[in-house]
Amino acid sequence: MTVTVRPLDDETYLRLAGDVPLPLEQAPAWDAFDRAVPGRRPWRRLGLWEGEELLALVSLTEMRGRGFRYLWAKHGPVWLAEQTPARERAAREALVAGVRRADRGLAFVRLHARHRADDLHELLQTVTFDRTVVLDLAREEEEILASMKKRGRRDVRKALRDTTMTAGEETGLSRERFHELYQLLVETSGRDGFGISDEDVYWTMLDSLGKHARIFVARREGRPLAWGIVTVHGAHASYYYAASNAEGRRSGAADLLIWHMATALRASGVRVLDLMGIDSDRAPQLSGVRDFKTKFSEEVTEVDGAWDVPVHRAWYRALVVALAAKRGAVGIVREAPGRARVLAARLRPAPKEVAADAGGTAGVDASREAGAGAGGEAGAGGEAGAGGEVTDAGKAGAAVGESAPQGRPAAAAGGDAGKPASGS
Repeated sequence: MTVTVRPLDDETYLRLAGDVPLPLEQAPAWDAFDRAVPGRRPWRRLGLWEGEELLALVSLTEMRGRGFRYLWAKHGPVWLAEQTPARERAAREALVAGVRRADRGLAFVRLHARHRADDLHELLQTVTFDRTVVLDLAREEEEILASMKKRGRRDVRKALRDTTMTAGEETGLSRERFHELYQLLVETSGRDGFGISDEDVYWTMLDSLGKHARIFVARREGRPLAWGIVTVHGAHASYYYAASNAEGRRSGAADLLIWHMATALRASGVRVLDLMGIDSDRAPQLSGVRDFKTKFSEEVTEVDGAWDVPVHRAWYRALVVALAAKRGAVGIVREAPGRARVLAARLRPAPKEVAADAGGTAGVDASREAGAGAGGEAGAGGEAGAGGEVTDAGKAGAAVGESAPQGRPAAAAGGDAGKPASGS
């Protein structure tokens, strides 16, 4: 099977897509965001053909780390033909070969695939998802409510009865107003233990995408309790980022917010609302949002997850080793205070009658503690710069994972580093 890759201008790209819905990230409208965020830019739009048959379309963004660059086809390729394992493989091989010819400085391509294969690698810096919850907004409001699980209907109705809370769209809010909302994301990050981006990234998304990015907020007496950013392209919307504070969690503000978003989006012509990711074998980190999201639907939708495809295999291996070293070092630093407390406790004299038992137990625990952060790969960081063709890989340890502050993986619920949309 031979697949050819051809560059496309925006007009041709959209014409070839025809009636096939394009995810916002695969549409020209996304370019404004890519241009506005430092370290990224639109790369190219391509068509992939098998003979005379157009198989797929793909838009690629160039992402720049410190010491390496890669391409990200977020929610792409968009398939127009049957998506078989053989076609996916041939399309990837043709795409990677074309990328290598165009720019030998790119380390890998990140894209979505339905079928697992040996050329696909788990993501270096972030978390993907291959299961999500989708709300069908083409129904009447009563039918949307009836399609929820019993718990979802109960929680929405309870939130609606709380007259002290309101929910509304605040698209077009001022930067100062958004700064207030960002503090909820900081609180959510600290509570749930995930990395977030700087405030500028979320504000830039709202500012650059215009009508394609909308923000909804639940409040009580003017105080923000929960908020969500929703991206919109045609009849499709995605619940991209979300945050809530402790009061909002206690009050069910996220339930009110979801219901208001669904009804407001439906009224504006949106027919599909993707709640953007729940856990699976590939994404156990998203287990915390599963109960919240699945109460709004009886069904879970399988989607294509994201994978890394190396352009230069030795370089990519070096990046993997460097990231493992960085995570190991961060883990050791994090565990240091706890280990100090354990050591201090062990140095305290034990009562004579129990000294022997205490010492024995201490010895077992100490060996466990010593091994906890000493992962075998952590010491391999010196290899990151090995190999003549990997001139920049030695810098990788300082770059990979930088979208996740403090070494924590940023849960990418389809979006950039930040909180996946949830009610938690």
